[in-house]
Formats: sequence, C-alpha cells, structure tokens
Amino acid sequence: MAKAAILETPGEGLVIGDIDVADPMPHEVLIDTKACGLCHSDLHFIDGHYPHPLPAVPGHEAAGVVRAVGSEVTTVKPGDHVVSCLSAFCGTCEFCVTGRMALCLGGATRRGKGDAPRMLRADGSPVAQMLNLSALSEQMLIHENACVSIDKDMPLDRAAVIGCAVTTGAGTIFNACNVTPGETVLVVGCGGVGLATINAAKIAGAGKVIAADPLPEKRALAETLGATHTVDALADDVVKQIMAISGGGVDWGIEAVGRQASADLAVASLRRGGTAVILGMMPLDCKVGLGAMDLLGGKKLMGAIMGMNHFPVDLPRLVDFYMRGLLDLDTIIAERIGLEDVNAGFDKMRKGSHARSVVMFD
Repeated sequence: MAKAAILETPGEGLVIGDIDVADPMPHEVLIDTKACGLCHSDLHFIDGHYPHPLPAVPGHEAAGVVRAVGSEVTTVKPGDHVVSCLSAFCGTCEFCVTGRMALCLGGATRRGKGDAPRMLRADGSPVAQMLNLSALSEQMLIHENACVSIDKDMPLDRAAVIGCAVTTGAGTIFNACNVTPGETVLVVGCGGVGLATINAAKIAGAGKVIAADPLPEKRALAETLGATHTVDALADDVVKQIMAISGGGVDWGIEAVGRQASADLAVASLRRGGTAVILGMMPLDCKVGLGAMDLLGGKKLMGAIMGMNHFPVDLPRLVDFYMRGLLDLDTIIAERIGLEDVNAGFDKMRKGSHARSVVMFD
C-alpha cells in the first residue's frame, strides 16, 4: 500500500488515503517518490476548471528512486534516481521523429480505456492516474518514457521542480525560443515556471530580462533569479513602462501564468517581428490573438507546451547546470511540506504570494 493524495470531488481539496499500486508491466517503472512539487496545472483539475475521470491522484512534478522495472525496460534500472515528466513520448510518431517530442500524443505510453486499473483503493475500487503520472503518492507506476535517470548527487527536492516548472521555463528559452544573446525577454507571471524562464533567459545571455508580476515579493524573487528590470503587471501604464525599458518592445513576450490579461500583455509588449509565447494553461474559453497591425509588423504568436522539451536530453543538462551553480533552484522552492499538508500548500498557491511548495516523502 502507498499513501496518496486523492481528488474525489473538485473544489473540496484532496483526501489522504491508501492505494495499492500494481506490479510493472513490460514497459513500466515503479518508483518510490521522494519529492513532488505543487504545480498550478494540478490546481486546474483540483478546482474543477479542467475535467478528469475521478477519483484520481494528481501531481506530475516529481523525483524518486526506481524500485522495480518491467521486463522490457532498458532506460532505467532499480536504484536509479529519476525525474518524471508528463510529456511522455512514444519515439515513433511523426512528432517524435521530427524532434517535437513534447507534442507526442503518446499512443503506447498512455493508459487505454479498456486497460485494467493500475491503482486501487483498499476496497478494490479503481483510482485514475492523472497525466499518466499521479506523483502525489508514495509510489508512482509510469511508462519508462516518462522518466529519465539523473546524477545521484543531485538533491531530489531540487530535481523534482525540474520535472515541470524548470523543464517548461528553461525549455521555452532554449528550445521554443532559442533566445539569442542580447535579445530582450519579457516574462509575465513569476511563479515557478516564470522564475525558471527568467533564470534560463539569464543563462542564455538575454540582454534585458523584464519580469512582470503584481506582487512585490515575486518581483524580488525575479531579480534574484536574473531579471534586469521588474514592473507591476497591473499598473495602468505597464505597457508604456515595458516599451521604455526595452526601447520599443521585446523580442520575446512569454506568458507564464495562464490568464487572459497576462497573454494580452505579452502580445501588447512585442516589438516589430517579436513573438509572444503562451506557457500557462489558460481557461478553456480564452482566446489570444494578433491584430491586423501586429501581423503587418511581422509579430508572431505560439504555444510552447512543456517548453517544447526533449526531456531525456534536456533534463540531465539542467541537473548539470544546477550542480555547476548556473541554475538557481534553491530560490524557486519556497517550502518543503509533508503529504498531509498538501491542501495548505495549494491554498498558498491560490493566494499567489510565493514560489514552489515541494512535498517530501521521507
């Protein structure tokens, strides 16, 4: 049995309970979870803004130690330290073979509707696996292409936040945007993803890194992580301020919170030829657009799911960046909590005043 945080009814928080995790099938990996970051994407499901079969165990930003592997697994072995990633890839579809692994629909890595449940409650009732990970549990049972082995010297609490926030933020800078040294980057929203984006922009050599957030404490964190300028995202003249700082607009306007106003600010702050990149999970009825003059100015708009990562390659490099002192993961983690405090951690996220909470399982 493993203790897990279970979503039964949206809007009513998570319930701590025991689940029985199945033995690994041929391509599955059983992991003893050591740390799991709380991500705003989980909150969309917990609060009922995105649908999901219930009951389910959320959580997708995790690190742990491999306990057992299926008969066909070749990428990891028992005892390996691993980080999970929700963008599991099949390796054979058009997206994978053209280098766009984050877009993979993952046929062979996803649970089929007719498959036997992999997690059960004590009474034998099934528990759904959320985003094919369900990391807010003492154990995870996932496809081998949803995790990667890392250096055992890497602290697992810091490694966990690489699995989503940092992979998304840094991947956007290095992969989706391929930021050229000297270019100007605006990041709207300074939560875990936004802070990682700012840190990566600094590593990439961006000339100016502008952080926009309504909260002074978040703007202070942004400066610690590499922002050269900060602005209040809710100021009446925020676009004017960004234009003045950037000398006429930014090359990259990156939305990292998932709100309509944040996306609109990223678009409004672009220079001619600039690109707005939407990272956040927007409400399902939101639309982001470019006007006729934006298009005549060569401006572009794109999504970058999970930073368009190549996580089996990117993630060990990000671990190396941390070990060499380039990537600041310590500032991103605001607190370490036990599984029993998970609802309080999500309450703090709703208030928006601090960065990442990480659930520790030891």
